[in-house]
Amino acid sequence: MRTISPLQKERLKYQPKLAGALSNGINNIKLSLGEATKSVSDTEEIKNLFSEVYGKPIAKFTSNGDELSNQKRNIGVILSGGQAPGGHNVIAGLYDAMKTQNKENKLYGFLGGPSGIVEGKYMELTDEIMDAYRNTGGFDIIGSGRTKLETEEQFKKALEVCKSLNITAIVIIGGDDSNTNACLLAQWMSKNNTGISVIGCPKTIDGDLKNDQIEISFGFDTATKTYAELIGNIQRDANSAKKYWHFIKLMGRSASHVCLEAALQTQPNITLIGEEVEKKAQSLESIVNYIADIVARRAKNGKNFGIALIPEGLIEFIPEMKVMIGALNDLLASLESNSNYQNSSQEEKYSMITSKLDSASAKLFNSLPSQIKAQLLMDRDPHGNVQVSKIETEKLLIEMVREKLNKMKKEGNFDGKFSDQAHFFGYEGRCAMPSNFDSDYCYSLGYNAFALIQAGLTGYLSSIKNTTKPASEWVAGGVPLTMMMNMERRHGAMKPVIKKALVELDGPVFRALEKNREKWAMEDCYIFPGAIQYFGPSDVCDLTTITLQLEQENKLVGV
Repeated sequence: MRTISPLQKERLKYQPKLAGALSNGINNIKLSLGEATKSVSDTEEIKNLFSEVYGKPIAKFTSNGDELSNQKRNIGVILSGGQAPGGHNVIAGLYDAMKTQNKENKLYGFLGGPSGIVEGKYMELTDEIMDAYRNTGGFDIIGSGRTKLETEEQFKKALEVCKSLNITAIVIIGGDDSNTNACLLAQWMSKNNTGISVIGCPKTIDGDLKNDQIEISFGFDTATKTYAELIGNIQRDANSAKKYWHFIKLMGRSASHVCLEAALQTQPNITLIGEEVEKKAQSLESIVNYIADIVARRAKNGKNFGIALIPEGLIEFIPEMKVMIGALNDLLASLESNSNYQNSSQEEKYSMITSKLDSASAKLFNSLPSQIKAQLLMDRDPHGNVQVSKIETEKLLIEMVREKLNKMKKEGNFDGKFSDQAHFFGYEGRCAMPSNFDSDYCYSLGYNAFALIQAGLTGYLSSIKNTTKPASEWVAGGVPLTMMMNMERRHGAMKPVIKKALVELDGPVFRALEKNREKWAMEDCYIFPGAIQYFGPSDVCDLTTITLQLEQENKLVGV
């Protein structure tokens, strides 16, 4: 028997709240369908690729429906991609809904992510197993992985495994790429008349899987609260020692939602937002000048300390860097089988790379420190992109700011001190014990996924809306996966993927930062959020993110 902490022991007892109509029981809900939908862009391409599941209507559940069939079902579940707090509760919600409908139902967890369904690696989930993982962080109940499901061979093997277990539905819990897999699998299963439905659940701490129907991806609430606690601790230390500038890089490779939310919770001196950098076409030099100016102005006021938040994917938002990295992604894809390149020394690789880049990108690449060059040439992620989490952007900025300040000192424009500390908060937030919000939200997502299956739907993403209200007012339903898709370049070729939601610079969340940016830069307005609250008054324990509150308030007033 494993040892658990007193807090985890208490959290295992927590009973998550169910969304609206779902709280009346799985056999007492009614399905209503809206109008036909279309993809966010590239309509014809997406329609041709997903002819069997394209254009489905948005689904919504209400109370007092006809009792659904209690026919025995076997369902498979997959955790896909990076961990996010609340994943275990999605499975718990799915499991409880299944067992409520028919105690003979069986839930099979495929081990190690999508590869589990292809390789036939699985375990049956039981009461004893589930009761040990409720309201806990991590994906360790069945493990996760990043295998892409996209080939005919993979689909055939998955079908064989499902047939051997009498599985009639698959739930894939993952982010945008994982749910693209779900859509591809749903299309193939439908096209081949397998009778197997596929439902997705929206996961990612990055917060970039959202739209009008998906208000928030699970894990974002817990992760940003975890990061905010750490940032608050560092701000308290900085305000005490008054001698260090802390450069803190935060998760979020394709969007800056985490950085923005953490800033609103803690009010640091500097917050860089990748989408803003891209829109304003800011160069690396201009970003360095912006930071150095604030450092110098604070030093003039006797404050040789401060906090700077940096989104993980910043380097790809800088236009000159983005162009270079895009060229590198395509170039490295073509060099994967080039033995001359693979067997070359690091310096020879640099030379080979720059000889194949355009002059501007080659000049930029050569201007970077060797450490950053090496990080840019590391193995790509499964989607063919540079692994930005391994690029120490925070250290690059520290070195360049120090150079700039030394130059300013020689010119008589800086008379302070600059001592630095670098941090990267990433894995610290991915497996944190889920907040009350994520515990409730995830449980509802899983329960709702079974309702979608029972309603005979496939190719849908589980959707819970109205999430700034009490759970009793949440609205359960589903959004067609094709509605969220577009075509993007991956591994040098155009592929269908779910479109990421970026920070909206004209939206209420960014405007809240922009409004306070100068004040927070020069004054010490630090907030120290403390640890996630699980017990106590509802206005403390059940708070949603500032991002979600501002977005929903904005919709209500019609701004």
